[in-house]
Amino acid sequence: MFRRLFGKKEEKTQDEVRLEESLQKTRSGLFGRIGTLFQANEITDELWEELEELLILGDVGMETTMELVQRTQERVRREGIKSTQDAYLVLKQEMVRMLEPTEPLHIDEPRILTVVFVVGVNGSGKTTTLGKLAYRYKQRGRKVVLCAGDTFRAAAIDQLRIWAERAGVDIIAQTPGSDPAAVLFDAIRASQESRQADLLLVDTAGRLQTKYNLMQELEKMKRVAAKQVHKAPHEVLLVLDASTGQNAILQAKAFKETAGVTGIVLTKLDGTSKGGAVLSIQKILGVPVRFVGTGEGIEDLAEFDPVAFVEGLLGE
Repeated sequence: MFRRLFGKKEEKTQDEVRLEESLQKTRSGLFGRIGTLFQANEITDELWEELEELLILGDVGMETTMELVQRTQERVRREGIKSTQDAYLVLKQEMVRMLEPTEPLHIDEPRILTVVFVVGVNGSGKTTTLGKLAYRYKQRGRKVVLCAGDTFRAAAIDQLRIWAERAGVDIIAQTPGSDPAAVLFDAIRASQESRQADLLLVDTAGRLQTKYNLMQELEKMKRVAAKQVHKAPHEVLLVLDASTGQNAILQAKAFKETAGVTGIVLTKLDGTSKGGAVLSIQKILGVPVRFVGTGEGIEDLAEFDPVAFVEGLLGE
């Protein structure tokens, strides 16, 4: 996973290129100034203080910034590093370590049917993400079905139909106001029988943590999934709008507690200068970033790669 930052030059994948390009706006802001800091002739206390300031201003967050700088300083001292360029490399490596997932993405594990819930508040890019995920996995040879589990808004069902058509996948939907758990039950049965699908992507109502009834509905859907498919849902992906910065982390905390989130999808990263908040997500939540929206097209979704992210954030 560490590849280029650890001395191994390899050709970049399409996902890595897209991820790095999506960070252009963030890189051209405060993070572009971090590289300049490490062009100094020597490592000083002022360098570390200025680094802290830039990271905090770059929306990394106080707690994550202090830990990152401390880990970098300790390695620099322990390894007897005198060159600012070598210290800069250590900073990048510590960023990568902070972003490393602790376990693999369960979507890719072999099983008869994989069930993935996609959750998040309205306006975060949830429906768009479902369409992009469906397209991505269809292109990889998976038989994908979309489940229109957000029955509270008629527009949500219509939007998902449009994305299903764009992605070229089937969709299971009922009328607005239907029981979401019943829609899910039908979608699982259809996936297992008539559609012979191996990946079911489930839309859910745009839930705010204060909407107790909606959270109860999600729990019911999870119980239905578990009864029909072993260990389902296999992933619960939370869609967050990257442009909200540290506010996205507060939102993620609430969803983790109530929805059992296993991974994050960051949308609108290409349109924000607040990419630094990504560094806080796994540190604070213990939940890895899995995918990143890199644009508005159906192909503009990249699997998150810590090295590509750090290189996109700071430059190579």
